Amino acid sequence: MLDVRELGSVPYEGAQALMKDLQQQRIKGVIPDTLLILSHPEVVTVGPRARNDGVTPPSDYETVAVDRGGGLTWHGPGQIVGYPIFKWGEREGEGSVADIIHIIEGWLIDTLATFGIKGERDERMQGVWVDGRKVCSIGLSFLRWVSRHGFSVNLNTPAGRVEDVAGCGLAADTTTSLANLGYELAPDAFVQALLPVVRSTLDA
Repeated sequence: MLDVRELGSVPYEGAQALMKDLQQQRIKGVIPDTLLILSHPEVVTVGPRARNDGVTPPSDYETVAVDRGGGLTWHGPGQIVGYPIFKWGEREGEGSVADIIHIIEGWLIDTLATFGIKGERDERMQGVWVDGRKVCSIGLSFLRWVSRHGFSVNLNTPAGRVEDVAGCGLAADTTTSLANLGYELAPDAFVQALLPVVRSTLDA
């Protein structure tokens, strides 16, 4: 069973609090696997890797520290964010964090394929890439194999904003949006294509 909650635009701090609460509920078995679908007002999340390396975004970006894996990740308008509050390790192929990242990348690659867009994995960094540019980011945190945080997909982000952030060890302008690459995708259409893909994975 999958509970999908489409929440619209949510300030990042509010989403953090909700994720932590739902993670505890999932650990206790109070709720089923739950997928939050939302967006955020513009903010750059700063993970442990970025803090350890002293990497920061340009000064005109609001930032917030987070405990998921990775470095800098831009969030803002024109982006779909998915937070799977899932209990992993009970299905085949979920034996490691790398396996779980691979599964989530597969969700996004398969969803893009329904629109004729070829998404790929790239050895430079986890996530999904199109035409050699990164368009989807993934970063997770786990407690008792229940995940928090998740993935973001850059559909039609404001020009230059995500491109100016040197995210997760990558040079600035490596990450971009699908619209910047010439692919126009409506958020609702992307979500409606994504959900059956996620459900098929859980039912496998």
